[in-house]
Amino acid sequence: MTTAPLFRRILRDGAILALVVAVLGGGIGLIAAGVPGLLGGLIGALAAAVFLALTAASVLLAGRVTGGDLGSPLFFGVVLGSWLLKLVLFLVFSILLRGQPWLNPYVFFITVVVSVMGSLVIDVVAFQKSRVPYVETTLPGDVDGADAQADEPRGGV
Repeated sequence: MTTAPLFRRILRDGAILALVVAVLGGGIGLIAAGVPGLLGGLIGALAAAVFLALTAASVLLAGRVTGGDLGSPLFFGVVLGSWLLKLVLFLVFSILLRGQPWLNPYVFFITVVVSVMGSLVIDVVAFQKSRVPYVETTLPGDVDGADAQADEPRGGV
């Protein structure tokens, strides 16, 4: 699958982002709200990293399962199934963390928002720098993928 390097890069950069946000969010949370702020920053960064990783990993897995056929219903089933899993995990996660005295909800929220915005930037930059073809590069009569006109004599001089 030609998109595998792109999503590996997104996973790598997402892990770096999560680490930076965890350190900064946890540190600022500790200064602003003590230990509950630290936990809010760390858990917020962890949650964002898990959701980012699930998306990229599901596309990689779907590509392997379908042999790189991005138009396969199985490909979409795997990706959409992972999005459904993420929705359920988010709801369970939110219900479990709601009202916990050991977690500062404001630091948690800000950390998640910053992480999501950062992951969107990572996605945009990775897609802009990728070199994934979006058109077929071979002509219908080509056997070996070479340009069909390469064998024809050129007119002119």
